[in-house]
Amino acid sequence: MIPSQSGRADFSIPWITLYGNVEVREVQLAFTESEHIEAILVQEGDKVGRDQVLARLHQPRLKAAVNEAQAMAEAQAQALARLEAGSRPEEIAKARADFAAATAQAQTARDTHARQQSLLAKKLTSPETVDVARGAADSAAAQAKAAEATLDLVLAGPRREDIAQARAELEARRAALALAEERLADTVLSAPAEGIVRDRLLEPGDLATPQSPVLTLAMIDPVWVRAWLPEPDLGKIAPGMKAEIRSDSYPEKVYSGWVGYLSPTAEFTPKNVESPELRTRLVYQLRVFSCNPAAELRLGMPVTVTIALGQPAAGAPPNDNPCGNR
Repeated sequence: MIPSQSGRADFSIPWITLYGNVEVREVQLAFTESEHIEAILVQEGDKVGRDQVLARLHQPRLKAAVNEAQAMAEAQAQALARLEAGSRPEEIAKARADFAAATAQAQTARDTHARQQSLLAKKLTSPETVDVARGAADSAAAQAKAAEATLDLVLAGPRREDIAQARAELEARRAALALAEERLADTVLSAPAEGIVRDRLLEPGDLATPQSPVLTLAMIDPVWVRAWLPEPDLGKIAPGMKAEIRSDSYPEKVYSGWVGYLSPTAEFTPKNVESPELRTRLVYQLRVFSCNPAAELRLGMPVTVTIALGQPAAGAPPNDNPCGNR
């Protein structure tokens, strides 16, 4: 006999009755940054929704780090843009003018040196003057070559290696900015899922660290029942089978559930199992999950689980969103 949701017994369906207690998953919420707590926005017992802000850290230091990283990234972006743009027309014009001036000076120095040599042949000047003119001509020629090389560099523009280095430095600056922004975002502690605040472990002004939880969140939807399946019934139950859950607190209500986990190993019956005849037998731990939108199934509550036999194991609802409580 199996009770139906209408309260009438159905004698045509074989069933298994198990006993267990409601369990909930708990999350220890902590900041990833070490800083003083600025505010905690919830109290113990508050029901919170997914992504709701629960607490904040002191932010000025990390905001300044974000501003610094942003400024450095912008400066490097301008440096890269300058290299990619190449030489400006004004720079090219100046280099051409410098080369022309240096070429003219070199020609003048050569002409002066030639005249001094002619005068020396006529004994109208001294050898020392000729040597000075030769040195000036050589110096002017070297300056002209340097001006020509400068013009070639200006026309060629920045080297590809310099542009690649500047681009890599810009990527590094942007990565540093993203890291600074992520650290700033980590100063806000949000709820990973719908639940109830169970413990408030730290207070505003306390120094939060990654190793120090701030809040304990009980995730109330779905909940699960830890029950124990006798070894002779092991082949009758499979994950995904539907189940019904009843409690003494709400005797008229039936909660729909599903078998979500069946232990692969046997163990001796725990002492807290309520059916005396099972105490000396080997059992397998069974977890029956159930949606709990009204938060009526609470941690530790004793319940009765009824599973109809012969039903197909269709597979449990998706683990990431079994109750649609995003």
